[in-house]
Amino acid sequence: MPYYYWGGDSKLLWITLIMMIIPLYASMKVQNTFQLYSKKRTLAGYTGEEVARRILAINNINIPIQPVRGSMTDFYDPINKALALSQTVYGVDSIAAVGVAAHECGHAIQDARDYAFLRFRHSIYPLTNFASRLSMPLIFLGLVFSTMSFLVDFGIILFAITTLFAIVTLPVEFNASKRALATLESSGILTSEELVGAKKVLDAAALTYVAAAMASILSLVRLIMISNRRDD
Repeated sequence: MPYYYWGGDSKLLWITLIMMIIPLYASMKVQNTFQLYSKKRTLAGYTGEEVARRILAINNINIPIQPVRGSMTDFYDPINKALALSQTVYGVDSIAAVGVAAHECGHAIQDARDYAFLRFRHSIYPLTNFASRLSMPLIFLGLVFSTMSFLVDFGIILFAITTLFAIVTLPVEFNASKRALATLESSGILTSEELVGAKKVLDAAALTYVAAAMASILSLVRLIMISNRRDD
């Protein structure tokens, strides 16, 4: 494999290092914050599942809520119109559980209100899935075989689609958290002090998406730099 694939100068090496550090820091931050507020029970005593049902009812949304295995594996399924809450959220009455459950309800509210960024992200998901599978293999082949160098450019274009998806995810996640915190406050589910904790949990979770977007952007820059060096 050509040497420049792995770096070759300080700029590429620094970019590679930052790409590794940012997601690692974000992952540690969210895990530590979630664990901290998982130990703090709410005054009202609502579990994540109960909070989800209440928030959905307030917004006139009738969808199933299902428990799923794992921790921080919660998600909203816009295709099947269903909410999935993890074992550390579904039947737990902690501040962390309530915050996460409310956040996922925020996505359900986005879907019901036809939130533009959610619609756009959902529309490009199939293409993003295709691009994520093929981009790096194509770039690898293009770098190894000089007669197929055009594959590098095609692979970078595909990778750019995955970067766009990561960027579009940011307003979707931020907006869901904003809706979640607003509903938790207006409904009185959490006290003002508990809301501070819930916000810290959601901010830490949002950091993982920021880190993913930054890492994807840096990866794209790195690939473009490698491609330009190949053409020199």
